[in-house]
Amino acid sequence: MAPALLASDMIIVGNSSDDPFAIDIAFALGQSEDIADLISMKVFSNSEFCPRFISDESDLTRIGYQLDGKTVVIVSTSSLTMSRNSLAMRNLLIARAAKDNGAEAVVLVEPDLFFSAQDRGPRHGQGATHFERDVNDLKKFDGQPFSSRLYAQMLQLAGVDRVITVHNHSVAVQAEFTDVFQGRFHNLIPYEVYADYLHNANIVDFNADGEGLVLCAPDKGAREFVREMFAVLDLPKAKFIMLDKERSGEREVEISLHVESDTSIDEIAGHDLVLFDDMVRTGSTVVKSCEFLKTAKLKRTVFAVSHFYASSEGREKMANPAIDEILTLNTLPTVLNRDVQGRLRKKLVVLKIEQWLARNLAQIVGLPNRRDDSLYHIDMSSKNPRFKHKIWSNDQLSSLREEAPLPFD
Repeated sequence: MAPALLASDMIIVGNSSDDPFAIDIAFALGQSEDIADLISMKVFSNSEFCPRFISDESDLTRIGYQLDGKTVVIVSTSSLTMSRNSLAMRNLLIARAAKDNGAEAVVLVEPDLFFSAQDRGPRHGQGATHFERDVNDLKKFDGQPFSSRLYAQMLQLAGVDRVITVHNHSVAVQAEFTDVFQGRFHNLIPYEVYADYLHNANIVDFNADGEGLVLCAPDKGAREFVREMFAVLDLPKAKFIMLDKERSGEREVEISLHVESDTSIDEIAGHDLVLFDDMVRTGSTVVKSCEFLKTAKLKRTVFAVSHFYASSEGREKMANPAIDEILTLNTLPTVLNRDVQGRLRKKLVVLKIEQWLARNLAQIVGLPNRRDDSLYHIDMSSKNPRFKHKIWSNDQLSSLREEAPLPFD
């Protein structure tokens, strides 16, 4: 735990001046100044980025030290207008600008951590794993950089002191960032967010003790998370089922019941099921898994995923009727764009987690938190059938409109 910090000692910026995610986190933590009034995102005519923390032009006494004693928080999310590579470079330059102007500490808040897919290199010792790397695993990375290690090292070199992310799935990435930042790496898992929504919304139907509900881990990587999710929900009569996947090609997977699954396929008939995963890109695995599970005659199948990459391929595949509804977070804020959602808007609900993330950030840096009963705000298209069925009370809906207007469409 960091020493106690005053709100006036912290400056929250984004890596673009109009990033709604960064603006919402700043607001949740009581920052009255607009991000655009704190930092200028200057770009030279040759296209080079040069951020500048805005200062009093008449003050000639603190040149190079205007951020003395301050903690600068950079909120970094993906964008429809800039590549992740460009945004990563912006993070480096903003961090260096902060440190070159006297900042005491720089914190990077990156809910979907960049370069996590390149979590191993082509040689032994390049990436921690739970398994013994064979020649086939090494060959996957042959000729490539060990990008997650490079990114961590570059952030540290630029001046970042602490990194906060959300539900990062990679053991190797976690190990690298923990090592580079000497333990000041925080991988926040949104158990309480999902638990609160499942308990208080009608996305699935189950009894007070959990009877009628099944939680599913689609593969080995998700099992620890889903088991903990099961414990947090505290529903003793809910069921837990584990699947296995075996890849037969780049886009081809075979799904089967795991031999150590707590529950068999025959036992889940007539239940509502929630399949959890950390991220989805193409949707191949989740669709195959839900098709496999639907053979058990489930009532309803919900796919809950923390990082939703709304690719055209993924949108097309996840329109499959084997998935009744998709529950996701806005760690990639582009998912809030109705054009990005496409026809999935009929079965997509997004939990906006800025408030939850701000609460965790305050605790990590030692800032007194502004209490708020809500962990998230709900974003749902009016085309979703549950929207029409009044899933909120009038008081709840009024509160949501006041704090985060819903995009009725």
